[in-house]
Amino acid sequence: MKYLSQGIKAALVLAACAVCSAGQAQNYPAKPIRVIIPGAPGDTCDTLLRLIGHKFFEKTGHGFVLDNRPGAVGQIGLQVIASAPTDGYTIGCGQGGNMVIVPLAYKKVAYDSLKDFAPITLMASNFLALAVHPNVPFKTARELIIYGKANPGKLNFGTNGEGAFLHFATELFRKEAGFTYYHVPFKNAGLIVTDLIGGRIDATLSAFITVQPHAVSGRLRILGVARETRAPNYPQWPTLAETVPGFQSGGWFGAVAPAGMAKEQIAYLNREMNTAMRTPDIREKAAILGLDLHTESPEYFTEAIRRDFEKWGKLARDIGFKPQ
Repeated sequence: MKYLSQGIKAALVLAACAVCSAGQAQNYPAKPIRVIIPGAPGDTCDTLLRLIGHKFFEKTGHGFVLDNRPGAVGQIGLQVIASAPTDGYTIGCGQGGNMVIVPLAYKKVAYDSLKDFAPITLMASNFLALAVHPNVPFKTARELIIYGKANPGKLNFGTNGEGAFLHFATELFRKEAGFTYYHVPFKNAGLIVTDLIGGRIDATLSAFITVQPHAVSGRLRILGVARETRAPNYPQWPTLAETVPGFQSGGWFGAVAPAGMAKEQIAYLNREMNTAMRTPDIREKAAILGLDLHTESPEYFTEAIRRDFEKWGKLARDIGFKPQ
């Protein structure tokens, strides 16, 4: 018994590591979790993770400490997440725009979305809406498409910049509907709405929640929502798919960790965050914000990111977009 074979020693070491790992998983989390938000306070990622963090605190006694890192179209925050320790106490929020569109739109990006992150859960998705100034000479999405075909380059659309998500979404709509438009890029979505209300541009395909209040007040008109079905809380607006079969578009928001974080910790966070998102109060608040919540596995989220790269990568090639 004094001398053990190398095989037995190795087995004992593995067994000890397994027990240690199990113990760490059982004690996790032992302190608050830092959550990197690649945007400003009040954006969708920030709002969702504050809601989920409150539920997480009620369950564990350790909440989320949000760390907002806006800038460079989300690249600053995502770089912080990618380079963070993998001990389970730093996670963050990624979205379709900064994890998929940015790598397709720029030649140099400081992270690899498919390699540098461990997806935890796809928290939510939103949907876009086609909004126009009330005085434009078309009242429906079908009439807008006809007008765009009959007046090449005269119809103008505002987006949040060349190669940004709204630009790609508008190009997808143009391609599938078969019309032409003149592109007017803005620095942010707020400026798009300001100029649309002022009548300086004709239309935009922007986040529903951004244009919805102005449509209710009568300053804008919504011609359709980019969902597969009409929004449950807003059935008065038709889907664009009713005019352009199959068309839908929106962003997604998901929790991610730096690659290399323990699978047990990822599974724990996935389970607890999904449980929080199933609660009636969070679902109600999400619906008001025009968000569809998701409670899927890390594997599902991983595949969703890959599918998005395929979808938008194909569009970039089809329209001849050159990374900046």
